[in-house]
Amino acid sequence: MTKPATLSLCWLRADLRVNDNQALYHAAERGAAVAVFIATPSTWQEHDDAPIKVDFWRRNLAALRKDLQKLNIPLLLLHADSWSQCPKKLLDCAQKLGADALFFNDEYGVHEQARDDATQDTWQEAGLQCERFTDQLLFVPGSLRTQSDTMFKVYSQFRRKAYESLHRHLPTCYPAPAKQADTGIESSALPDHFSGYTPTSENQQKLWPAGEQAAQQRMSYFCEQLLEDYEESRDRPDLDGTSRLSAYLAAGVLSPRQCLHAALQLNQGEFDSGNPGAVSWINELLWREFYKHILVCYPRVSMHRAFRPDTEAVEWRNDPEGLRAWQQGKTGIPIVDAAMQQLLQTGWMHNRLRMISAMFLSKNLLIDWREGERWFMQHLIDGDLAANNGGWQWSASTGTDSAPYFRVFNPHSQSLKCDPDGSFIRTWLPALAGLSAKQIHSPPAADMFNQLDYPAPIVDLKSSRQRAIDAFRNLGESP
Repeated sequence: MTKPATLSLCWLRADLRVNDNQALYHAAERGAAVAVFIATPSTWQEHDDAPIKVDFWRRNLAALRKDLQKLNIPLLLLHADSWSQCPKKLLDCAQKLGADALFFNDEYGVHEQARDDATQDTWQEAGLQCERFTDQLLFVPGSLRTQSDTMFKVYSQFRRKAYESLHRHLPTCYPAPAKQADTGIESSALPDHFSGYTPTSENQQKLWPAGEQAAQQRMSYFCEQLLEDYEESRDRPDLDGTSRLSAYLAAGVLSPRQCLHAALQLNQGEFDSGNPGAVSWINELLWREFYKHILVCYPRVSMHRAFRPDTEAVEWRNDPEGLRAWQQGKTGIPIVDAAMQQLLQTGWMHNRLRMISAMFLSKNLLIDWREGERWFMQHLIDGDLAANNGGWQWSASTGTDSAPYFRVFNPHSQSLKCDPDGSFIRTWLPALAGLSAKQIHSPPAADMFNQLDYPAPIVDLKSSRQRAIDAFRNLGESP
């Protein structure tokens, strides 16, 4: 078999797809391409990646391997003890195969950027080509600037600038690579689990089918059946009203460009007018974008630091029992407990409930938001550093958009709004299934006539709210 004249490696990470994958497209355009994925379970564990998330990656790799085989693009699986070994692993692989170029899509955490910069330096020092692309995002981080040439700290201002840019230039979606000649390189076999991670249950896997086809089918269903009512239903966890595409976006099985184009197609090309559901969904995509830009421009948030430095002075409570009750969904606050059960059993939580649960931990219990951030990452199938950190810091009032507002959601009133007849609570808290729609949001206290197997609230909502307000009252000015 004739050796390809030019051979390039495409290093895959959170971009497990063949369609609209810039690095893969350009690697294949240059000549023959070989896809490479490096398994680093020890580093994943250090970063609190959830077992269900890692298993989702593995299953999507298996689906991607089949899609790549149709294009005659081999998929090689390498193993490394840590990210620091990635540059050498890739270089060794290139030398073995005779590849002289590396293509990959950028990632944005502090450690991810350090790894990628080291890889680029290693390849350039070896006299080899290294190309990087902005693929997870619609805009290069930091490219949307204020009039004073700084990064936006307020989402609404960022969104306005994003709209302006999108009206001038809409990012295009790249096609899948053309089928290439057979390289003679065999794809790697894939394991049934990665070291330190056990496969998730069959029921959980069924909830999250892997592969581009499954992702595209879910997106089509959402756009055709749910998008029109998205603005009204997106805060209702009792309804199938959200896209449920976050896991596919986090793993890169879908790109944000594909989602944007799908929304625009159904909204006659409008961003900020037309169908309210489409506008609202585009808004959510831009929130995702905003938090990744924050991650790059304010790297302290990648290092367990508050976006607002003044809030580092908040005196968080040390309450191991309260934390454990929250983690296990045993707080005595039904909407919070149902949300936590959804997380524990499915690896996913409705976005409105993420805010309610996060605010309950950080405000009513006054427990450090970083404890919650870590717990979510350890259990979410769609765990994403930027989105998870951004959401937690927003809820804890340590992040962006926190001043001049100090938010303390009342979980009882939130429960009445987002689960009016209690059907979501009944799904996840069967002990409360027999209660009326009125009682289920705030169950009656146990007595000789009521043997309800459900804990009493671990905190008084009114007094704990005031405690949180007092804890933040004397902080300095926000940055």
